[in-house]
Amino acid sequence: MRDCFLGTKTKDYDIEVYGLSYRQIVQILRNARFHTDLVGQSFGTVKVNNTVDVSIPRTESKTGNGHKEFDVISDPNLDPKTAFARRDFTINAIGIRLKDGGSNEVVDYFGGRTDLRSKILRAPTEAFCEDPLRVLRGMQFTARFGFDMEPHTVALCRQVLPEFAALSAERVWAEWEKWALKGQYPGKGLQLLQDTGWLECFPELAALVGVQQNPLYHPEGDVFTHTKLTCDAAAAIAAEMQLERSERTILMFAALCHDFGKPATTVMQDGRWRSPNHAAEGEPLARRFLSKLQCPNKIIEHVPILVREHLAHTAIPRDTVPDFAAVRRLAVRLEPSNIRMWSAVCRSDALGSTTGKERHRISTWDEIAEKLDIRESKTKPVLQGRDLIAWGYPPGPSMGKILQEVYEQQLDGKITTLNEAKAWLDKSS
Repeated sequence: MRDCFLGTKTKDYDIEVYGLSYRQIVQILRNARFHTDLVGQSFGTVKVNNTVDVSIPRTESKTGNGHKEFDVISDPNLDPKTAFARRDFTINAIGIRLKDGGSNEVVDYFGGRTDLRSKILRAPTEAFCEDPLRVLRGMQFTARFGFDMEPHTVALCRQVLPEFAALSAERVWAEWEKWALKGQYPGKGLQLLQDTGWLECFPELAALVGVQQNPLYHPEGDVFTHTKLTCDAAAAIAAEMQLERSERTILMFAALCHDFGKPATTVMQDGRWRSPNHAAEGEPLARRFLSKLQCPNKIIEHVPILVREHLAHTAIPRDTVPDFAAVRRLAVRLEPSNIRMWSAVCRSDALGSTTGKERHRISTWDEIAEKLDIRESKTKPVLQGRDLIAWGYPPGPSMGKILQEVYEQQLDGKITTLNEAKAWLDKSS
C-alpha cells in the first residue's frame, strides 16, 4: 500500500488472509487454477503466478542474534493490529481491508499515511529491535524516498548496533543493492548510517568522516560529505543514461568507493590539503569492501578499476586536449570496464563538489573515444597469432611478446593496418 499512496508503480503485491489456514488458502487458489509456489510455506506464504504473495498473519519471537534466529508462528486468527505491529516501518504497516460490495477500508493503526505525507521513517513498536536488518532497510528506504528517520527510531537502530555482526552477508548485500538500484537520494542513505552509528560497520566508509580536502576544489567539506554528493550525482547520471541494472550498480559503487584512498594519503603540503596517489591506494580498499559485502563478481571486476582510474584525466593540464594514444591506453587500462562508464564516474566526482564546475574536460576524452570507436571497449589488435603463424613465426612465448610489441605500436598510432604491422616486423627483425 505504501507505493499506492505514494503514487508510484509496483510489481509487488501482498495479500494477508485472516480466518483461513495455509492449507485452505492453497486449496482455494489451486481450485481456481492459479499457479502456486510454496517456497514460503514455513512462513505461511504462498506465491501466486510469481507476482502476488498470499499469506496468513504471523508473529515472530527472537531466539538469538541476527536476522535468522526467530520462531515464526502463523496464526489465521491473529488480531490484525498485532500482525501489523511486526512491520518494519509505519509506512509499510498500511493495508486495505477488502469488503463485499467494494466498500474497502484503509487499515492504518500506526499513522503510516501521516508519516508518508511527512516523509518520516518510524518504527511501529519496540518490536523493531527484533530484526537488526531493518536498520539497513531504513538506509535504502531513505535513499529511495528521501525520507528522514525520527529520533526514537534512530535510537532503536543504535540499540541493535552490536547485532550487525550476526547478519548474513547475503542479506546485507541485498539492502545495499537496493540502495544502488533504487536510490534517488543515496547520500541520505549514507547519512542515516552515520546518524544511527551503523557507519562503523563499514570501516572504509567510516574512515572518510573528517578527512579534510582543499576548500578551493571541495568547499562542500570533508570526504564523506563529498562522497554523499558524488553518489547523488551518480544516481542522477544513471537515470540520465538509462543504465541497465548491472551498469547502474557498478556506477553507484564506483561513486561510493572512489575516494577510499584519501584517509591514508591526505597530508598538509605547502599550506594545502593534498591526497597524492589516492586513486591507486583506493583500488584494493574498494575490492576489500565489495568482497566483504559478497557482491557479484562482475561488480568487483569493474569497480576497483574505475576507482583506480578516476583521476586519469588529470594527468594532463586542464585545458589540454588528450592525444589519441592517451585515450587508447586508458581504454586498455579500464578493461573489463570502458570509457563510457569511466566518464560517468568522473562526471559524478566533479558534480560531487559544490564548486559547480568541472576542473578538467572529461567530455573531451569521451568525444575522442567515440571518434576512435573505443568508448565501449579497447582498441582491437590488428595483428593476431594466426597471422604470425601464416608468416612462418613459430608458436611459443616469443609470439606473445611480438603481439604485445605490435599492439603497443598500434596504441601509439604508429600501426593501423595488418600490412603496416608486417612492414614493422620485417624492419625490426
